[in-house]
Amino acid sequence: MTRVFLADDHSIIRDGLKQIMAETEDLRVTGEAANGHELLERLRGGESDILVLDISMPGKSGLELIKLVHHEHPRLPILILSMHHEDQYALRAFRAGAAGYITKESDADLLVAAIRKVAAGGIQISPHVAELMARQMGTESEALPHTLLSNREYQVFEMLVSGRGPSEIGVALSLSVKTVSTHKTRIMQKMGLATTSDLVRYAIAHDLISLPD
Repeated sequence: MTRVFLADDHSIIRDGLKQIMAETEDLRVTGEAANGHELLERLRGGESDILVLDISMPGKSGLELIKLVHHEHPRLPILILSMHHEDQYALRAFRAGAAGYITKESDADLLVAAIRKVAAGGIQISPHVAELMARQMGTESEALPHTLLSNREYQVFEMLVSGRGPSEIGVALSLSVKTVSTHKTRIMQKMGLATTSDLVRYAIAHDLISLPD
């Protein structure tokens, strides 16, 4: 029996996942958390074989949580289940220590197969992410500009292209407006762009932002 810990801030998602596990003979949910603090506290019981983690958790970011969990529980494999497209976070998740990444658009059969694979010590990676990784093995000059950003810079970039201003970003990330402005300047420099509008156009061109229907 594979013991699964679920971490997602939406109870309806957790309930849906628990229903899927209940209908699968070899998987059993042994814990759940709605935020990063709960996750770190409840994992210390050591009763899980795999963590299924949402990348967008309140409090600490999913990328920070991957690193913290990986540090405290190096043998606990982490499968990311995210609403974000692979281009946005998959590479960063793997670099942080995740062993798999699938989106919430995936069907139940893929999720169950991914949990089994990652819990058994395998890696859940799509052909598209494998291609992205291969591309990253080239020189830095060949890498797409947004992949050169640090995790914090990418968070700020994502919020900027979503229309959030420096003050709002500062509150969300517990940063001063001056620090947010510094991050924005570094982002512009690394990506070779001059304005926020340029960032938005870049994000749209590379499928890094969700457009309204």
